[in-house]
Parts: sequence; structure tokens; C-alpha cells
Amino acid sequence: MGKERFVDIIHKKRLGQPLTGSEIRQMIADYVAGEIPDYQMSAMLMAICFQGMNDEELTTLTLAMRDSGDVVDLSPIEGIKVDKHSTGGVGDKTTLIVGPVVAACGVPVAKMSGRGLGFTGGTLDKLESIPGFRVGLTGEEFFRAVKDNGISVIGQTGNLAPADKLLYALRDVTSTVDSIPLIAASIMSKKLAAGSDKIVLDVTTGSGAFIKDIEGSKELARRMTAIGKGAGKETVAVLTSMEEPLGEAVGNNLEVIEAVKVLQGGGPEDVKEVCLALAGMMLSLGYGDGQSLSYEEGRQMAEKALVSGQAYEKFKAMVQTQGGDVNFIENPDKFAKAAFSDTLTAWEDGYITSMNTEGIGVAAGLLGAGRETKESEIDFSAGIQMKKKIGDAVKKGDVLAVCHAGTEEKLQQGLTYLRDCILFSSKKLEPLKLVVDIVR
Repeated sequence: MGKERFVDIIHKKRLGQPLTGSEIRQMIADYVAGEIPDYQMSAMLMAICFQGMNDEELTTLTLAMRDSGDVVDLSPIEGIKVDKHSTGGVGDKTTLIVGPVVAACGVPVAKMSGRGLGFTGGTLDKLESIPGFRVGLTGEEFFRAVKDNGISVIGQTGNLAPADKLLYALRDVTSTVDSIPLIAASIMSKKLAAGSDKIVLDVTTGSGAFIKDIEGSKELARRMTAIGKGAGKETVAVLTSMEEPLGEAVGNNLEVIEAVKVLQGGGPEDVKEVCLALAGMMLSLGYGDGQSLSYEEGRQMAEKALVSGQAYEKFKAMVQTQGGDVNFIENPDKFAKAAFSDTLTAWEDGYITSMNTEGIGVAAGLLGAGRETKESEIDFSAGIQMKKKIGDAVKKGDVLAVCHAGTEEKLQQGLTYLRDCILFSSKKLEPLKLVVDIVR
């Protein structure tokens, strides 16, 4: 009996029937090999978008995507390796803080991060704003850095989940990017290929998140933790609010400077709160080769590492090992400053009631801090410093934000766009809950 025709598998999914494991694995193998044309895979993606996938189908799909390329073997590094992944947001500099905190507590952090695209920032771009910092280490350098310092953050190496790259490019042009099963498979295929033993997911929710509504965010968290369980990797999702930018800084070297302030014991309280929640969860999963540690105990341990300055020393050690100039970490005033800066001031009295956080990310991109395509050049010194939070009282003329750009034209574009992202009212709102939920 010959191989099943792919058109029949599309038809099966279009009718809402579950696909078998062999059908899913064959589909991914044939597509990566170029034997399934884009127009047929587009039809399958749309069928999945409308009909969904059960947990068993989704785990099989994710593992097939993982196995389409290299799977990193982190076994040469002693201890339980816990990875952290954020679904993206604005002002999200958590990896720069969480990684050193967790490493300072003795849990190794061997992390592969990504670049920013669209309104979300990327950890690699932030790290590369530190002069000399190398994100492209060899495998040998990466392992040695983690063994020596307990932490290294690099770009994705080798041929990691090539099926995801192909499928994402297709989803982007077929309006199937926001399908929860496809998002879950995309994220988890890369995380599972990166080789960690356990995974903590920071699933953002709100106006600056990929999925805006809480129910959709919880469903994404549930699907990803189910994939982790199906793959034999303990996975926990922490739902965090992205109704406003995290912290004040939005932009590459601005966010590094803010992260350094937090590592030195200062910085914005909301950044500290989210980072301690994520670090606490990572430590509860990975501390002491799996000896029982509660989330609360992990959080307390993380706080001690932050307050004592041990996490700050870990960050400096990572920067130095990866070629970065530690003088910039010890003296953040050395970072390049944008040629043009201006303030956005309040145009009325009242309380800030909401922010279009995605729009604030877009404004930072207009200032030069983001990229529209993967080839775009970014300006490390461009960005926004938000001076107010939702619920704050403001008087007309108060500074809401400071914008930084490389040209006067970009500065005015960013300021104009940013103005429409902040809404006022006469009624005061309660402060936002930062850690919304935990999904196991």
C-alpha cells in the first residue's frame, strides 16, 4: 500500500478529525524535504486554525518540528538546566536579570535567545548594545562559559527546528500566525530543541502581548505545558501582565541600563516583582538537582541573590566572558546616548487609565529601537523612558515619557505615535496585578 495522499490528510483535518502520529510526522518530514508545496501546507495550516488540534496531536506535531533539525545536548553541563521563555512584550528585559539571579543560586542557565521583530524587543539585541558582547559563541565556548560562570546567553546555533522557520514564514503570509496550537508548537519546538531539562514560560497577557485576552493567554499556557508534559519535560507557565510596558525603559541600551539598576538593588518595582516570580519558579524546578523547593522558597532565595549583589556579579562575569566591556556595566553613563531627545507631557489633568502597550512598542520602533524586517538596522540608543504607570495621577504639563532618536524626523514620528497610546480619565484605577496566574 502506497503513502497516503496529502490532500486526503488535509481533508481529514478540514472535517475536524484528529490526525495520527504517523500522518503528522510524515507531513513535517515531507514539507521540510520540499515534497509538499506551500499551497497545500497553507491549506493544512488554515484547517488547523479552524479545527484546532488535541493535546496528543499537538505534542506529536511539536516533537516532529523539534526533530526536523539538531537537538542540543546539554548533558555535559552538571545540574538540572531550566530554560525560561517569554512570549514577548514591551520593555521585557527579564532574561538580563532572571538569568544571573538563577545562576547566582547555583542553577545553570544555558540559554538561547532571539532577536526583536515588530513591536517586541529581543534579548540578543539588548546584549549586543553592550560594546564587544558576542552572542555567537561556538558550542565549546558556550559550554565552557556555563561551566565557569553558571550562565551564558547566545543566539540560536546550528540547524534548530528548521520546520518551525518554514512554517512560520508561511503562517506570516496566510493569516494563521495567531492560531494558539500553532503558536504553542512553534515556541515549544524550539525550547525542546534547546536541550534544557525543565522549562518556565513567561506567558504575557494584555495590550502589549501577542495574545491580548486573559482566556486566550491561559489557553496558550495550558497547551504549552501539556506539550512539555507530553515530551517528558516539566513545564510551568507564569502569566504576567503586559497592559503597560514592564519598567520604564523601552529600547536596547536603555533596557540594559535599567536591568543593571535592578541587579544593583534599585530599578523599577514592577521589573523586580516579575523577575523574582520567574526566578523563584526556575529555582523551585532546578535547585539542588531536584530536591524539593517550593515556589515561595525559590522566590526568597532569588531575592537574597539580588539584594546581596551576587546576581550583579554573575551578570558582569557573563559580559566579560562573552567579550563585552564591563566598564559599561559598572558605569552605565558610558552607553551611547541618542542625538535627539524630547519629552511627551500630559495635555490634561486626570489619571492614566490605559495604555496601548503594543503601540508604545511601535513608537519605540519608529524612534529607531526596533526592526521591521530581520535585515533592518537598529539604533541601540533609541527608545522611550516611560515616567508614569496606569493609575498614576497627572497634572497638565507633567512628563509622561522621554523619547530618544537618532534624527529629528524619527523623534517627531515616535512622539506623535506615542501620544495616542496613553488614555486619561477622571477616575483612579487600582494598580495592575503583575503575576496574573500560574499554570502547571
